[in-house]
Amino acid sequence: MKGIILAGGKGTRLYPMTKAVSKQLLPIYDKPLVYYPLSILLLAGIKEILLISTPEDTPIYEKLLGDGSYIGVRITYKVQDTPRGLADAFILGEEFIGKDSVCLILGDNVFYGQDLSKTLWSAMKKVDESGGACIFGYPVKNAREFGVVEFNKEHKVVSIEEKPEKPKSHYAVPGLYFYDNQVIEIAKNVKPSARGEIEITAVNNAYLEAGALHVQLLGRGVAWLDTGSPEGMLKAAEFVEAVQSRQGFYVSCIEEIAWRRGFITTEQLQVIGTELKMTAYGQYLLELTGGSANV
Repeated sequence: MKGIILAGGKGTRLYPMTKAVSKQLLPIYDKPLVYYPLSILLLAGIKEILLISTPEDTPIYEKLLGDGSYIGVRITYKVQDTPRGLADAFILGEEFIGKDSVCLILGDNVFYGQDLSKTLWSAMKKVDESGGACIFGYPVKNAREFGVVEFNKEHKVVSIEEKPEKPKSHYAVPGLYFYDNQVIEIAKNVKPSARGEIEITAVNNAYLEAGALHVQLLGRGVAWLDTGSPEGMLKAAEFVEAVQSRQGFYVSCIEEIAWRRGFITTEQLQVIGTELKMTAYGQYLLELTGGSANV
């Protein structure tokens, strides 16, 4: 399976912070926002990743992440000239996806929690072995503010509604999706919505109509944080700071995840840590390997 991070858009709800820079490059506490969705793909074991962004911001992402080889993955880039909807990612990424299945994650979603890796692996296995699509359901207090998924006992989706007045469940749909290879042709045949975009909801509804849309539930031990507003970014930063300060483990540290997944060796992690040894981040990487933070 391959992975796509969609990091486009103008981030107008965050103006003036995003007037000159992509919101996915803004910090959530101690690391760029894009590290958080990237970490989810790494946790899922995905090593081929496409990042889609604007013409102005793509070179900055390339400077930040390079080709991904330093963390043992391959990162390529694609420019989205104008926002054409989330499902446009599959059209732009057709050559990248090839004949594989694909995971799409939005660049402004933050996930953290126990057994998250197992949940991701379960969704990926379902799609790879049985085809179809898998979305996620996250329990929220006020479901009217989100896209809402209704499902049966077998976790097959019955309906998806966008910000319904009377929600049929209290499970919201976060920006993380797994699809089989049919998603490319489905996206190509989606008619643009009234706002002129190729909506991800239309793709999900196509799978729903075919009886091939499943939902994987994210339990009480998982946090999903939306960073689309200044308040959301502040809350996400406070959450990350609290976890890291209390537990001593970093949230969404891509180098650590790559090391624990076996994408890079201990020696490679030590080199990265040594290059950053004057920072708390670099010292953390060195401490992981038993190296000296004073190297």
